[in-house]
Amino acid sequence: MDLTPAELTILGLVVEQARHGYELEQLIEQRGIRQWTDIGFSSIYYLLGKLQTSDLVQTAEGSTGAKSRRVFQATEKGKNAAASAALAFIAEAQPIPHPLLVGLSNMSLLSADNLRLALVQRLGQIEVRIATVKAAEELQAPLPMPAREVFSYSLSLLEAERSWLVSRVQVS
Repeated sequence: MDLTPAELTILGLVVEQARHGYELEQLIEQRGIRQWTDIGFSSIYYLLGKLQTSDLVQTAEGSTGAKSRRVFQATEKGKNAAASAALAFIAEAQPIPHPLLVGLSNMSLLSADNLRLALVQRLGQIEVRIATVKAAEELQAPLPMPAREVFSYSLSLLEAERSWLVSRVQVS
């Protein structure tokens, strides 16, 4: 079964430890997962339902009652599917649509002043995101290795973009 990034994210968190939906929401917030994946609060239970229908997660023994309090745990099939999908996501380079590239491909429509202003504005936003990611990482230390790697990679990308922006702002 091919998993979407959102499905793998939820499944991976459940493989890590049995959890209920509200706990998943808290963890998604704490780890800044919404910075890099599209998982809304309302979609957590939808994704858990899909994973349960596919026999990748199951309700933990003794976990009954309200939907929000049911604890989900990964099945063996779920653990295997998560490992397989994680391997594919790591190994296979996929093109990622990026709105900045769309804007840059149309920068000839902008005046030099407007372009520079937009780059400076974006640089400020990137600086804030770097500070936010660093603060979230420090607040949660010590982190499990997968979370540390997500923070590390995210910061590397943000710092690369900051470097690119600084070089363009200085040139303009």
